[in-house]
Parts: sequence; structure tokens; C-alpha cells
Amino acid sequence: MNDPRQSYPRTELAAAGAHLAALGLSPGSSGNLSVREDSRIYLTPTGTDLSRVDPGALSVLDLSGAHLDGPKPSKEFPLHTAFYRRDASARAVVHLHSRHAAAVSCLPAWGEHSAIPPLTPYFVMRVGQTPLLPYAAPGDSGQADLMESLPFPFRAALLQNHGPVVAGRSMSQAVESAVELEEVSALLLALGERAPRLLSAEEIAPLARKYGSPWTVAH
Repeated sequence: MNDPRQSYPRTELAAAGAHLAALGLSPGSSGNLSVREDSRIYLTPTGTDLSRVDPGALSVLDLSGAHLDGPKPSKEFPLHTAFYRRDASARAVVHLHSRHAAAVSCLPAWGEHSAIPPLTPYFVMRVGQTPLLPYAAPGDSGQADLMESLPFPFRAALLQNHGPVVAGRSMSQAVESAVELEEVSALLLALGERAPRLLSAEEIAPLARKYGSPWTVAH
């Protein structure tokens, strides 16, 4: 008999955690992942090391954030449920404390709709505009409510002085976007005070259309 605690969404989440940890994007027990299956959300429990996620021991929540089963969820669960509620197509959420994206979250935002400018086509294609959410203590439900209510599209955000949270239509897309966000953050920091050439609106538009990426406004 198949064990429901070893279902594909659960094992996919565990594999994603191991991959992100192997890339060095989840130091210690930082970061949390979730995957949505119908009206249920499987989320890494509090204090989980992403390199050792047990697919049979995940927290189970509904879209309102009610704890249905499993161990105590990560205190960051409001971010996950907020992303699922604001975007019905989201099937996975990745929240990390990855070094370069966390560093960029400590800097002033490039613009109102995106903390990071359009430095590369891959940032536009795989991530898109990434707003900076004002600082709040980890697990603060008000920050999640603000993210849910923002009136423009996005699939990634930076939490001020904290780190990135990224949603995707699949776990693989969410992971890919989180990795790309870390890479463009590293590039931005490497540029320092130098003024880089940014992609123009004319260069961004066809990429956003082709890849369904949220980039709706200029700086």
C-alpha cells in the first residue's frame, strides 16, 4: 500500500530542500519551503534543516493557515499562505536567507515595484519585478497581509533586512527563480557604486510577454 506521507508533493519538497542546501542557500536551519496540493499546504516544520527534510513529517495547513496535521509549522507560514491566496496558480513557495539576496534586502529599493533593477534578461524571465516589503519581525502576519494586498503582479519579494520569498507554478520553477534571484543579487552587489547599463523597456517587454513574467512598470 502506498504511504500518503511519501506522496510526490512531499518527496519533491524534500528533494528541493536538499538541492537548495547543497547550493549553500540555506545556512543552518534557516529557510522554509511549501508545496500546495489542492486545498492543502505541506510546509517544512519549525527548525527544519533543509538538507534533511523528512517528507513524512511535514506540517499540513489549509489556505487560511489553520494547522491540520503534522508537527508545528515554521513561524513563516503566513508568507506561504498569503502567496497562495494572492496567486491561485502558485503551487510552491520558497523562503530563504540566502546571503546575497538578504544583503540586497538591507539596501534601498531600486524602485517602488522592484527592489532590484533589470540587470539581466534571466532576472526578467525567471523572476520578474521583486518588491521590497518593509521590515517586520519574522512570522509577522501583518507583513504577509501587506504582501497579499499589493495591487501589482509579482512572484518574488524581498523582506527588508531578512531575505527572499519566491512562488512558482511548480516547485522546480520556484527553486529556479530563487536561485536566479540570488544570482542577480550577487551581481548587483559586485557592481558596487558603479552605474550599470540596465535593460530598456523595449528590451524587457518581449521577454516578459514570452515568459509570462511580471514586469509591468518602468522605474
